[in-house]
Amino acid sequence: MVELLTVMTLGAILMSLAVPAMTGMLNTQKVRSMGTTFLASLHLARNEAIKRNARVVLCKSTDGTACVTSGGWEQGWIVFHDSNNNAAINTGEDLILTQGAVAQGLHLTGNTQVANYVSYSASGSAKMVSGAFQAGTLTLCLDPASVPDIKKIILSATGRARLQTGAAGDC
Repeated sequence: MVELLTVMTLGAILMSLAVPAMTGMLNTQKVRSMGTTFLASLHLARNEAIKRNARVVLCKSTDGTACVTSGGWEQGWIVFHDSNNNAAINTGEDLILTQGAVAQGLHLTGNTQVANYVSYSASGSAKMVSGAFQAGTLTLCLDPASVPDIKKIILSATGRARLQTGAAGDC
């Protein structure tokens, strides 16, 4: 009986040490997964724009059928062929990808240039609806923010996007 209690006590101590580490690892994986998923959507949009020789847009969407300007990217997004260059999906425009809301506690926000949409021209460069080049940074944070779990998605004017680790104060 004493041996059983000793083993159970040691097991409880080990579990109390492992649970916080496991939670941190799961949170880090959530952030990495969403960052990679969003980056893949950007790459898809850019590739489709080049392939179709036409504008393709990635925008925030709560329902998978229309673009929205409120809230963050964590509520979901869509990729579509934007034949009339207005960064809003209209009747007759092809819906290429729908991504629903992501895991609770994640927040993805962009600076002014990429707050609501990312638009790729036929050459694969990122361009605003006005024709100006589009470059910006999207910041992915866990709520509450912890430094190792901050990711930034950087979009260059050429349309290339990359993922990098963020720093304290980015959220």
